[in-house]
Amino acid sequence: MALVFRTATQLVGLLVSLLGWVLSIITTYLPHWKNLNLDLNEMENWTMGLWQTCVIQEEGGMQCKDFDSFLALPAELRISRILMFLSNGLGFLGLLVSGFGLDCLRIGERQQDLKKRLLILGGVLSWTSGITALIPVSWVAHSTVQEFWDETIPEIVPRWEFGEALFIGWFAGFSLVLGGSLLNCAACSARAPPALGHAAEVQTQCSYLENRTADPKV
Repeated sequence: MALVFRTATQLVGLLVSLLGWVLSIITTYLPHWKNLNLDLNEMENWTMGLWQTCVIQEEGGMQCKDFDSFLALPAELRISRILMFLSNGLGFLGLLVSGFGLDCLRIGERQQDLKKRLLILGGVLSWTSGITALIPVSWVAHSTVQEFWDETIPEIVPRWEFGEALFIGWFAGFSLVLGGSLLNCAACSARAPPALGHAAEVQTQCSYLENRTADPKV
């Protein structure tokens, strides 16, 4: 029963980490980190991501324009690009390493200590990837709130609000943290000991063979 629980925890942790990694990649390239609704023109909405700004019109569809310069971006967007790339890379390494540490994988069955270390390393990488994804998403959300309630900006000026990518990024980060924690818990859990009945039976058979060898008349 303990072995089944251990294997199930490993698989669930790997799948949750995979889900978080995919959502993290989607968050990186989705141009909906911020939304801007214009009261004067309700038929036009603006969105901003890490790579481009887009305008969505009911009649003309969506048109996007890439940022001209990386250095001209605000600090939170520049650092968010770097951190999201780092998160995606760490998440991929975590999935790769922890995959080789699964108990259900036949490779390296006799090297259980090595598989345990790989599983722990993969969990730590996934956990770090989740934290690295949560930092830029939370930073952009914090700056958006500060700008929204900035009293120095006239009320007539439109304000940026949370975009869908922020919520996806939060879910991705927490999924990676949860997946990494599950992998570490599964790696640190003790392996199931052999059944007592089976051990007693083996000991009885060994004693019987020893008695037959010691007494040649039998």
